[in-house]
Amino acid sequence: MMPDSFQICEIYETLMGESGASGWPCTIIRMGGCNLKCSYCDTKYAQMDFQNMSLEEILKMTGNPYPRHVLVTGGEPLVQPKTPFLINALLERGHKIYLETNGSMDISQIDTRVVRIMDIKCPASGQSHMNRYQNLIHLTKQDEIKFVIGDRNDFIWAKGIIERHGIQNLAQCIFSPVEPFMKPSLLADWILEDRLEVRLQLQIHKILWGSGRGR
Repeated sequence: MMPDSFQICEIYETLMGESGASGWPCTIIRMGGCNLKCSYCDTKYAQMDFQNMSLEEILKMTGNPYPRHVLVTGGEPLVQPKTPFLINALLERGHKIYLETNGSMDISQIDTRVVRIMDIKCPASGQSHMNRYQNLIHLTKQDEIKFVIGDRNDFIWAKGIIERHGIQNLAQCIFSPVEPFMKPSLLADWILEDRLEVRLQLQIHKILWGSGRGR
């Protein structure tokens, strides 16, 4: 049955700020609600500031055919059971879909044409106990696993997780610094010193426009 509505925080056009598609024009669909409370969360407003929108309203606000790339993010999109319906509707329109998820929810229900960008929460987030490692078997080489690094302990912990689970054989691996607490240059030094095959990711949208809402 097609859902009546979705909880949507905001929809806007911008450049993709993160992931392997960083820099591409895209539409952001930020869904409301989240089941985690990460210490460094920069979208806390999405947990309470949202409205109900129909599928038709969402599609009307999502460019067709431009921009081709669409990022479904949050909050946490998968706390809404209806999210796969929305994603499938966007796929049918020919969009390239990216889903950002915090790694605590089941991703097996998401179409494998979608690039799933899944966090593995490090200790500094305060939510590492919520990681759903069962998700790893559902990932493909086009998907991305993101570690948000807040300090040296996070870095060492993430290295251990990569080795223990063979992360680099499952999906692309990203290290992203928690700014302003983790200097990107220091994280880059650690990656090179330890000869890690991971990609350093900076948030392009914040470099361009700052940390304000809507960009």
